[in-house]
Amino acid sequence: MSKGKTPWLWVPTLYFAEGIPYFIVNVVSVTMFKRMGMGNADLAMYTSLLYLPWVIKPLWSPLVDVVRSKRWWILAMQVLLTACFAGLALSLPSRTGEPVGAFAICLIIFYISAMLSATHDIAADGYYMLALDEHQQSLFVGIRSTFYRIASVFGQGVIVVVAGLLETRYGDIPRAWRVTLLMSAGIFLLVTLWHQFILPAEKPSGPSATGNGPARSIWSAFATFFRKPGVWLAIVFMLLYRLPEALSVKMLTPFMLDAVGDGGLGLSTAQSGLVYGTVGVIALTVGGILGGVWSARVGLRKALWPMALALALPCSVYLYMALVQPSDIITIYFCVALDQFGYGFGFTAYMLYMIYFSQGEYSTSHYAVCTAFMALSMMIPGFFAGMIQESLGYSGFFVLVMICCLSTVAVTALLPSRIDPSFGRK
Repeated sequence: MSKGKTPWLWVPTLYFAEGIPYFIVNVVSVTMFKRMGMGNADLAMYTSLLYLPWVIKPLWSPLVDVVRSKRWWILAMQVLLTACFAGLALSLPSRTGEPVGAFAICLIIFYISAMLSATHDIAADGYYMLALDEHQQSLFVGIRSTFYRIASVFGQGVIVVVAGLLETRYGDIPRAWRVTLLMSAGIFLLVTLWHQFILPAEKPSGPSATGNGPARSIWSAFATFFRKPGVWLAIVFMLLYRLPEALSVKMLTPFMLDAVGDGGLGLSTAQSGLVYGTVGVIALTVGGILGGVWSARVGLRKALWPMALALALPCSVYLYMALVQPSDIITIYFCVALDQFGYGFGFTAYMLYMIYFSQGEYSTSHYAVCTAFMALSMMIPGFFAGMIQESLGYSGFFVLVMICCLSTVAVTALLPSRIDPSFGRK
């Protein structure tokens, strides 16, 4: 890497740029399609498939290693993502309540955006490891996480709130979202231009230097991953630990936005954005920080049960809200904050276990395979969530979510004896 440009100039913006497409694709899309009149079953099915590129991204990660430089991939993906955001704005139907076929071009652009975003993740993480030495990587890991969270606030909060305010101003939902997506494209273009001038130059890695090594390495990583002791239990844990959240997450925004008569809470778009983009993200972050502190004190093995219960049990707040349908916004804020805090605390165990299971040779590649299973664990339940909700109603749906908490308990019960008691403890 070329020297002279401090990481403070590009690490924060790089991970802000990594987070923005992910949240637009996987979170903002849900709110936008709901406001455009798409049914819950179609909404959940099509947006859950957007996780697929993150499931299969280890398959093309060698391409990013051997073709051009990481810097080139980052800038190319950012330019293309900027074009996709503008394309999304132009592809929206002119009226709400259109059949799913009217969203075909918009959905195709979302799937392209998901592929580009997953590729950007590969390049950005690889660039981070090349650009910084081990000491700097440790120093900036908190910074990159913080700015990824800021991207979460921007995606789940700012973008949705702006769209809600424009809906009120224009009285035209498609126009409001069109303007919002164009504004997002403009902001992402500015970030791209910043990176064009500020990212340190990198020596390209090509086939002449590396041969087929990366391709062989990824094949060896897959083979050795499935030969690790306890691999099938680990896969079951990665697929089922978050089942309550995976089933419910695509239906939380529709639940907030649907009219009270339809079983929802009747919030406006702006109110929904504020709930999840401010209080929700803050509670999630605080829960994650405390989860890290707790696990560092007692180790993953002892922390696993409290974290599993913290992740599963707060789902009950949605069942409560589905039954009571509170009109007081403070009550809704409190319930969402409780759920997000518990999720942030409990998700720490999930991340630590993936790190634990990935230890050894090919640890980076094995961790990438683990994150693929993590994305798969969200995609499959989410695919069916809308159909289940339309069949059971919101109250019945959240009863089923609570029943799914038993899966979290079951896989947690099988795991502690297989974890080194000292792992994670400072």
